[in-house]
Amino acid sequence: EAIGYLSHISGVDFIAVETLNEAILLVSKGEFKANVQKFAYDAKTFSLEETAYFYEEKYESNFKDVKGQMIAKRAALIAAAGMHNLFMEGNPGCGKSMIAKRIKDILPPMQEEELLSIAKHQFLDGQTPNFKAIRPMRSPHHTATSASIFGGGSGQARIGEVALASKGILFFDEIPHFSKQVLEAMREPLQDKKVHIARVNAKIEYEADIMFIAAQNPCPCGNLLSKVKACRCSEMEIKRYANKLSDPFLDRIDLFVVMQEVGQDDKGDVTSEAMHKAVIEAFKRQKRRKQMRLNGKLTEDEIETYCILNDEAEKILESAIGKFGLSHRSIASVKKIGRTIADLNGHEQIEKKDIFEALSYRRRKGSSISR
Repeated sequence: EAIGYLSHISGVDFIAVETLNEAILLVSKGEFKANVQKFAYDAKTFSLEETAYFYEEKYESNFKDVKGQMIAKRAALIAAAGMHNLFMEGNPGCGKSMIAKRIKDILPPMQEEELLSIAKHQFLDGQTPNFKAIRPMRSPHHTATSASIFGGGSGQARIGEVALASKGILFFDEIPHFSKQVLEAMREPLQDKKVHIARVNAKIEYEADIMFIAAQNPCPCGNLLSKVKACRCSEMEIKRYANKLSDPFLDRIDLFVVMQEVGQDDKGDVTSEAMHKAVIEAFKRQKRRKQMRLNGKLTEDEIETYCILNDEAEKILESAIGKFGLSHRSIASVKKIGRTIADLNGHEQIEKKDIFEALSYRRRKGSSISR
């Protein structure tokens, strides 16, 4: 079985032996079993520019079960289509965790190298690689240690949650409750897509190409945005709660959504199947532009190449920069989000409608995640 999986690795010839005697015969006489059969990936597939991409249409949980929250669902769709980092704020029970957990099943297809990268990390963690075309999702608890999140341990360099989430989602629920040490250390993988572990005898680097999702209540008691429950927090407690997340950290998030309470009449009209189909079409648009990376991962040079605004959109962005004092990193985020929205809308360039929507997902006043 192992040789069937390994046979997917291109550029290397693997030979299967079942016993030590067979290995001896192979080395001494060159005798071995031939005709190894590849195990087929249990996945849907398509090809673009002679590259095969794999995905699965399996939805453990469905977006149709999430009532209301159409703005948050739209943000989730955009985040998934471009692998953008996403931050959701709202009262307890409004659906933040439900949305985060459902994003995993609508993420973009993967090429073989990504499947093998995930399998490698699973193996390093002591797991049996499953070679499924489903991107990983890791959700460490806020009490988790720095070593378990980033890797390491006493005299060791074990792989951690961040690296295990590579090519998929790392989800921090109740993010203000994570330690300051963990939150500040997250800036490295969010920026460089790598985790470094230094030990006396070795320095290890793990790939950490993650889509980061965070969720929080608006205040310590959770009722700040509620229309039916009174907030029990003092102004100082709310300010202290908001200040747990630094500006440099928040600058690495692309989309921010403030979610309202769900009404009794709210329905779950959007399905995971429809959202995944839209993600795949947006993914194909990105790949047809010959992008090496998805929109959420573009470098500054790639942003200039691929995130082209038409004249109307350019004027709107220039006005927003002056009005809101957007930082260099914020401008880059808006352009990347606008590119993904344009892909979802079927636009070759980023248009007025696309940039307006992209700007709506930046941090703004009235939320504990704004400054």
